[in-house]
Amino acid sequence: MKIDPLNITFTPLPGSTLSNIMRLLVQNRFRVSIIGIPRMLYSLFMSAALSPLALSERMKFDKHINATRLEPHPVFIIGHWRSGTTYLHNLMSQDPRYAYPTTFQTVVPAVFLRFEKWIKPIVEASLPPTRPEDNVPLGADLPQEEEYAMGNLCPYSFYNAWCFPRNMEFYYRFVCMEDVSRRVIEEWKEMYLYYLRKVAFAGNGKQLLLKNPANTARIKLLLEFFPDAKFIHIYRNPYHVFLSMKRDIESEMSLYCVQKPKDDDTIERAMVDLYNHMFVKYFRERNLIPEGNLVEVKYEDFIASPLDEVKRIYRTLGIQGFDGVEQKFIQYIAAQSAIKPHTYTFDEQLKEKIYRYFKFTIDKWEYDV
Repeated sequence: MKIDPLNITFTPLPGSTLSNIMRLLVQNRFRVSIIGIPRMLYSLFMSAALSPLALSERMKFDKHINATRLEPHPVFIIGHWRSGTTYLHNLMSQDPRYAYPTTFQTVVPAVFLRFEKWIKPIVEASLPPTRPEDNVPLGADLPQEEEYAMGNLCPYSFYNAWCFPRNMEFYYRFVCMEDVSRRVIEEWKEMYLYYLRKVAFAGNGKQLLLKNPANTARIKLLLEFFPDAKFIHIYRNPYHVFLSMKRDIESEMSLYCVQKPKDDDTIERAMVDLYNHMFVKYFRERNLIPEGNLVEVKYEDFIASPLDEVKRIYRTLGIQGFDGVEQKFIQYIAAQSAIKPHTYTFDEQLKEKIYRYFKFTIDKWEYDV
């Protein structure tokens, strides 16, 4: 994995609260590799500079945020990373009845209400025009997954594993939220609910449309907040997910990390273990979702006919008003038609290895290469 230590602006850590960065450093016993020193110094500087602004924002808005009601309950888009969650989120966000976290709101979650005019240009300058792992547009106002925001607000987020890869397995535990203390779960729940209320408040109380792959393994926790939430699970050929996720980790971890990553085999094994753990937990908990509040979407069907699949999602979940936003969906789909998924080649050895890794979902969903 090639790392440019002087590429410091794309790591998520500069948008963290100062207390969160310090907790992350304590969790990692202040172990920062030489390659990560410039990034950590930049992150500490930016976080310290934002601290008084974050305090000011809480003093001004916390009363309003805590009074914000998340009703109707959110719509959650779930599914493993690299399974089409971003495209589905971006497409459904064309419906103006939804609010959603933007990239800006997840990069600097503590200060996006009061100080957007000052800070947003800094965030925009740090963002490349497209995501590093593919050619999907990346912009400060585009929808984003709230897992990034959680990583900047508390030390219990999937993406902390890519910032501190020597401790990767520790942070991956916070996806399934198993083998962690009740105190940690309660802290995570409190911060998550606070952040969602803040996003809803910024969106004038609209219903939230949320995309977060990590939530695939958190169904039971989410239903404790939102018993009437709606869930859209999108799944993709595991053979393709494996190679796409490897590309994603290699491209993004090299930009996020403040520690030298572990060897490729260890990273691969941790990825595979998390994938399997997530889906075992998902299939165990999805039966808790009330009838009519879950729809399953096959990525390949969605890519082939996105409008038909979104119409089916609205119909299955009982979401009204599809006809009123259909034209917006059509326009967005047409605008994205030039983006093509990466293609992969497989030899027999690679095919057999991936089948051993993901036999559970490959057989369940009846996929082949």
